[in-house]
Amino acid sequence: MISKLTGTLDHKNPPQVLVDCNGVGYEVHVPMSTFYNLPELGCKVSLLTHFIVREDAQILYGFATPIERDAFRQLIKITGVGPRMALAVLSGMSVGELAQAVTLQEGGRLTKVPGIGKKTAERLLLELKGKLGPDIGLSAHGINDAQGDILQALLALGYSDKEAALSLKALPVDVGVSDGIKLALRALGK
Repeated sequence: MISKLTGTLDHKNPPQVLVDCNGVGYEVHVPMSTFYNLPELGCKVSLLTHFIVREDAQILYGFATPIERDAFRQLIKITGVGPRMALAVLSGMSVGELAQAVTLQEGGRLTKVPGIGKKTAERLLLELKGKLGPDIGLSAHGINDAQGDILQALLALGYSDKEAALSLKALPVDVGVSDGIKLALRALGK
């Protein structure tokens, strides 16, 4: 099993890259989150990989971080989710955003990813619950039920994930839902 590649970045053509490892070129499929963080052509690159052998192909998938690779592995374990769809999910949202959507059971955020319909989103939410690890989910940030409700309210009002999360950080930890929404809206209005 090929677990890691370190070599020279020889070619980039999304979602594929070519890594030259001492004269052997490996074609690697990467999510866009990894692709955007790659160095310039000719520079040294190191990718964690997941190797899939099928009857008709042998495909290498590469990731910049262990968290991305672990999320990919969790996604491909789900019935009906293949490597291509898993790459689409990781290209459409960060692992943190995916963990947040799963924690808050927000299928609407998953359906924004091309190729993910309502039924697939529901299956992802069900199958991934508790499997993305506490270090990347909301529980790592100590978000309680009230803060989760405040976050959902802000998202429902049309604020972006980033705006809602930033306003949530400014709130006192023990704030109630209605007071938290008022304070968050005031902070967002500035």
